[in-house]
Amino acid sequence: MLTKKQLDLLEFIHKRVQKDGVPPSFDEMKEALDLRSKSGIHRLITALEERGFIRRLAHRARALEIVKLPDTMQGKTEARGFTPRVIEGDRPDSIPPKAKQVESVGAMELPVMGRIAAGVPIAAISEVSHNVAVPASMLGKGEHYALEVKGDSMIDLGINDGDVVIIRETRTADNGDIVVALVEDSEATLKRFRRQNGMIALEAANPAYETRVLREDQVKVQGRLVGLIRSY
Repeated sequence: MLTKKQLDLLEFIHKRVQKDGVPPSFDEMKEALDLRSKSGIHRLITALEERGFIRRLAHRARALEIVKLPDTMQGKTEARGFTPRVIEGDRPDSIPPKAKQVESVGAMELPVMGRIAAGVPIAAISEVSHNVAVPASMLGKGEHYALEVKGDSMIDLGINDGDVVIIRETRTADNGDIVVALVEDSEATLKRFRRQNGMIALEAANPAYETRVLREDQVKVQGRLVGLIRSY
């Protein structure tokens, strides 16, 4: 039996992973549960881990994995498959090859469109380097592609150098979405998207990197993060 706070935290983590593909930060969890300190969050996470609902991944900043959901949450949310992969750059406006279904394993084969920078933007890459099999449960409607992450600017969101991110193709984004952004038609980067006073802010999740604030005409959204594939 979970306490109300434990259940609230588990539901908050689950919803954030469903939406962004990565768990929330400890500050976000503290604010969502209206707690005064992070120590309370640590205690709740330890309790959830001891009861087998979540798993902490070793040597990874803020990496949490939902193992199971209580019966009271099963009707409200649907657990979503999750797997890891890598990104390093994006392609301009080219449309990636269609995803192919791998029926024997219930997976979809996505094109890996090179690398994308999670740090200082690097040149956009449009060539397909290889394909990767992704659980079909990770994908929703629309076209998807994969990118290999280069850099550590999103490490506080659990997105590490060498991970593969799954991107749903879109040209629009809401505040708070983690997006592939094409900057001035030449550089691609993975950042959190926000609109601020008619400008676009591309926020890192690492205090070592500054937020980039650009004019709207300098930024083109190429897709939104929906999943993550990690190799150990």
